Amino acid sequence: MKTVSNRIALVLLAAALLQGCSTTQPANKSSETLYKEGEQLFQKGSYEDAIAQWKKVKESYQSQELTTQAELNIADAYFLNGDYIEAAAAYEDFRKLHPSHPQAGFALFRQGMSYFKQIRGTDTDQTPVKNALTIFESYTKLYPAGEQLNEVQEKIRECRDKQLQYELYVGRFYLKTKALKSAIGRFEEALKTYSDLARRDEILYYLGKAYLEDGQKSKGREIFGQLSREFPGSAYIPAANKAMDSFF
Repeated sequence: MKTVSNRIALVLLAAALLQGCSTTQPANKSSETLYKEGEQLFQKGSYEDAIAQWKKVKESYQSQELTTQAELNIADAYFLNGDYIEAAAAYEDFRKLHPSHPQAGFALFRQGMSYFKQIRGTDTDQTPVKNALTIFESYTKLYPAGEQLNEVQEKIRECRDKQLQYELYVGRFYLKTKALKSAIGRFEEALKTYSDLARRDEILYYLGKAYLEDGQKSKGREIFGQLSREFPGSAYIPAANKAMDSFF
């Protein structure tokens, strides 16, 4: 009986194997199918899944046109998913591979925005500000009539203002810690470099205060006089007058 049972088991196993072999295996999906699936996932906001499908398009090597579009789509999906480090790298790769592509300007803009989105507080690493400003300035040179030019110019102003805020932050730290020569140097340089920005009255106030605390009373008075002439309605004038009263 045991031998018969073993034979029956073997027959059943063989039948199962034959049935498995006869089952039709799914054919490899075409790059067009993979691309469309990626688009559908992208529209649903499933960015990671869309990226996975578009990477398969790249790996299929079936269509250069779809591969190129998939590369840009992958960068867009990273960007919209908030993966700005990966997005910046993907946009840069796209531009290097396709410098004359009609969307190369857009990719440069989005690369800059990927750095801009990484900007945090004034007291943190300022590398994203520097990187964003570099990319945006490159855009104005490479695409002076570009579709994103107005927004790029606005972002340039914002980046420069953030740089000025950092210079003021450092200068105030020097002032607070009585590193007065360093504070004066920082404020003087900021006054030259960011003369077109709206915080000029703030720079003048702290520069005048630094001169007074450094014992350079005439220079401090001169800077505060400039503050009053150029910005008669500045919120820093009362503080400047108070500082003057305490030193004279």
